[in-house]
Amino acid sequence: MRIMLLSTLLLATAAPAATPWTVRPEWVRAHEDFLAGDALRGRGSATHDEAVAAAYVASQFEGYGLKPAPGMPGYVQTASVVSTHVASDPRLEIAGKAVDGLRLIVGSTAADVQGPVVIANSIAALPEEAAVVVFTAADVPPFDIWRAVRSRHIGLLIAKDSSGAAEWFATIGGKTNMPRYLAEMPPEPRPSFVTLPAASVDAIKAGDQVHLTVPIARDDSITSNAIGYLPGTDPKAGVIMLSAHLDHFGQRDDGTIMHGANDDASGTTAVLELAHALASGKPHRRSILFVCYGSEEIGLYGSTYYGAHPAVPLTDIVANIEFEMIGAQDPYLPKGALMMTGFDRSDLGSALQAQGAHVVADPYPKQKFFERSDNYALALKGVVAHTLSGWGEVPTYHQPTDTIANLDIDYMTGAIQSLIEPVRWLSDGTFTPRWTETGRPKK
Repeated sequence: MRIMLLSTLLLATAAPAATPWTVRPEWVRAHEDFLAGDALRGRGSATHDEAVAAAYVASQFEGYGLKPAPGMPGYVQTASVVSTHVASDPRLEIAGKAVDGLRLIVGSTAADVQGPVVIANSIAALPEEAAVVVFTAADVPPFDIWRAVRSRHIGLLIAKDSSGAAEWFATIGGKTNMPRYLAEMPPEPRPSFVTLPAASVDAIKAGDQVHLTVPIARDDSITSNAIGYLPGTDPKAGVIMLSAHLDHFGQRDDGTIMHGANDDASGTTAVLELAHALASGKPHRRSILFVCYGSEEIGLYGSTYYGAHPAVPLTDIVANIEFEMIGAQDPYLPKGALMMTGFDRSDLGSALQAQGAHVVADPYPKQKFFERSDNYALALKGVVAHTLSGWGEVPTYHQPTDTIANLDIDYMTGAIQSLIEPVRWLSDGTFTPRWTETGRPKK
């Protein structure tokens, strides 16, 4: 009897530990094949295709065993988005005469702007408030002028046309950039920006009366956030939030599909596979919230709406890890690593590193990537929130070449795998990330 008992104990001692979860590359590719395939036509922001992508993510969450977030009847949160566009040719009159050669690069919500001209020959000379400002210098890039004037309470800015203005106009699709906004959050006023031939600008005099008329049409659409929830065992321990954005640029007028395989089907895939892994084991001490936002590409509207209508109180969120473009690796990063934006702003990155996550500091702080992703909406509200990325501006960034063929599936799989145990540690432990003294952003 003693021999049998000893044998049983030895067998129990020698039994291997539970097999750790392994992310399979075919799972990663399967998500990409659907999200970045032709059928979803690039998941245009606030479109039916975006809604289908959100429904797919929601169904995966449900299949993995996640629950609807507290207070939500299902797995999808929707919000109304307002888009405006120029309905017909704008008209500009100066000193009572119609002016030709107008290029309206940026429009506002005001269909009618008029007033006397104030002349400025440099950025330093721009006034803080005026109905109409005419910028006479020809050697200043138009985007620099716009950036300087947009917060100065100016109704209309007129500058000289140039190759730089033409290039800027081309990068925004050859159409006037018009305001978009969440229906419940009307935008702050901004100037209209017009360029004219240099000779026309030189002929304008201080005090001339200017009248710009822009016929404006409005379209209403719906954006969708997919949200899944993994309840923890300690309701007072807080919530870990993993997120990405699921939209991209959709289909161009010429039929070209902007697939967005890296931006950000790859991040959405990371959220899905982390949900897959973390839902497969024992319950965690902390709850885990998985969120895939809509309408990032047109203004971070999904995350902004979520910040105003969180599925759990923002004060309960211990940390938010956003995934953005993890489908290819920057050659300047260590092999297999992801960069964390705003790494030095908090102690989250170093804690994840210590637990084996392939995470390093963002090597491009001057690019301000920390402020250019969905983490920022929550960071502004005090949540320790960072984005993990493989390459800040990969050569396929916002190009038709951002396709599945240009993804590194093995790199994606390894990066996701490296985060499973660190996120488990974060979810099961007591460590609470903190901003550094100057790390928390201010709008």
